[in-house]
Amino acid sequence: MRGPLAHSPVVGVCGFSGSGKTTLVEALVPRLARRGLAVAVVKHDAHGLTMDNPGKDSDRFFQAGATVVVHDPGQVVRRTHRAPGNEVLLAAVPDLLRDHDIVLVEGHKHTPLPLRLWLLGADGGGAPPEAGAFAATLTRDEDRPARAEDLIAAHLVACQAAQPLCAGLLIGGRSCRMGRPKQLLRSGGTSWAESVHAALFAHTPDVCLLGDGPSPAVLADLPRLPDVPGIRGPIAGMISALRWRPGAAWVFAACDMPLLDAAAVDWLLAQRKPGDWAVLPRSPGVERAEPLCAWYDPRMERLLERCDRPQAVVGESHVRLVDLPAKLADCWLGFNSPDQCEGRGVLDEPLD
Repeated sequence: MRGPLAHSPVVGVCGFSGSGKTTLVEALVPRLARRGLAVAVVKHDAHGLTMDNPGKDSDRFFQAGATVVVHDPGQVVRRTHRAPGNEVLLAAVPDLLRDHDIVLVEGHKHTPLPLRLWLLGADGGGAPPEAGAFAATLTRDEDRPARAEDLIAAHLVACQAAQPLCAGLLIGGRSCRMGRPKQLLRSGGTSWAESVHAALFAHTPDVCLLGDGPSPAVLADLPRLPDVPGIRGPIAGMISALRWRPGAAWVFAACDMPLLDAAAVDWLLAQRKPGDWAVLPRSPGVERAEPLCAWYDPRMERLLERCDRPQAVVGESHVRLVDLPAKLADCWLGFNSPDQCEGRGVLDEPLD
């Protein structure tokens, strides 16, 4: 399909009344949750919904024409007036995908969605021709939850593979201990920033500079994103990047990792799986994870906005730590002082 929801993890569960749509959705939610997925459900009811008893304050507000949000300690309910066509659905789903891995849409058989399943009813009636094509038809005598789960799992993998990928090269910081900007230091005739850029560029042409430090002349034409105002450190550039390209995943890498190469980034990207919002490597035997270089799903924007530094996301749900293979451990070394550089072959000339 084409349109704003193309390649999105959105699944339509469709069928005539009595075909078992609600039963299937109820069965799918815990199955998908056990896979570590955050699930949202959008339900279409052709007969209309009654959220409040007539005469209640919130119902009077709604009847007067307002959108009403009611919340208590355990839930939040948003009641809005219907817009023509599918505008409400098309507006609600992208917002849900900002903090959910998958949206199940019950009903909406005439709405084009990335993956649609048709449930046969007791009479065996198929989908009406005007509803378009469906990825699969589920009969009443098969294990519908198991088959639907398999179809959804494959769809999620395809969605992740189709997700746009960008890279952010962080060149901020004062480099006080090095005495000069780290990104301009050279190893093998190449600046550190160029080396990291080459590792990232091998996987995406969309590489941006993050931070206000000077860049090597050869990288001067790269897009440079300003830091988010009022925030200090690399997280300001990371949030700026996620806001700049909504819907894109990012690999963020620091300029002080001159041993990073394309094979290391390839390994990092291969660790992703549905349900991951970030993949942070860590060296064997080391508890501390390395948020740079790491992979971030667009769903990380809201979480990062609540943090003061990238390391603060460790331990959060959907943030997965992966152990580096020994052969790649050096690729994640960050060099912050002359002493660390000594004997590592990462400097063409000694620092003053």
